[in-house]
Amino acid sequence: LPLLTAKLLGKGVVVVSAGSGSKVAQAKGDPLAKVLTLLQSIAYHLSDRIIMYSERIIEEHSLQKYRRKISIAPRHFLDFSTFKITRRLEERHGRVGYIGTLSKAKGVLNFLEAIPRVLEEKSEIEFLIGGSGQLQKEIDVYLENRGLKCKVKLLGWIPHDELPNYLNELKLLVLPSYTEGLPNIVLEAMACGTPVLATAVGAIPDVIKDRETGFVMEENSPECIARNIIRALNHHDLERITKNAHALIETEFTYEKAVERYRKLLSEIPTKN
Repeated sequence: LPLLTAKLLGKGVVVVSAGSGSKVAQAKGDPLAKVLTLLQSIAYHLSDRIIMYSERIIEEHSLQKYRRKISIAPRHFLDFSTFKITRRLEERHGRVGYIGTLSKAKGVLNFLEAIPRVLEEKSEIEFLIGGSGQLQKEIDVYLENRGLKCKVKLLGWIPHDELPNYLNELKLLVLPSYTEGLPNIVLEAMACGTPVLATAVGAIPDVIKDRETGFVMEENSPECIARNIIRALNHHDLERITKNAHALIETEFTYEKAVERYRKLLSEIPTKN
């Protein structure tokens, strides 16, 4: 409705899209996924310009037919006085974490099933799961039934201003999503000197290069997640990877950089009278 109103008033319409809401709905098994797909198509059709976070998202979400009006400009920037390194990596205990929405689209159940596999090889590792969502009770029951509550801390929702404290506890953050745009938690972890292991979806591969600024998984099955957690923790030069990641974030994701990206992009969009 806002888009239709803007068009009727002769206003230019810019849609900023992190990815595909319909893909998220499909991953969650939402019965309204087809309706959302239709509404998303209408929104893209009515827009004069679509802003996305990565070239990869165009192909990943089959949006090639809108290519002529798609521009690439991530909106992200961080407060580096908040998200910063307060504990060096070598001072942290062996703790692996997931922080995000507890939903099927985020792959958190796959992460959960990977935990016993990791513990078979690295029994000293502890795990942390932070976030809230529809799967919270299911996760709690799984941990109880598998006798994992002594190894996995289920935190619930974490206030944003407390995130840096938890990120500075982790030796590795895992994000095994089925679909993404560019998750803030990835950038926040990198700013806090925490290595990130993630699936190669959305704009994630634009910032995480395997063994350079983090670690990338080829897919997100529990077996693959477990194998890659062990691979990341065993890497001989985690310190170099975290330094590379931190330098990238401090250079490319400042407030000034975000403003400049959008100023340039919006200045190129013709105004309508």
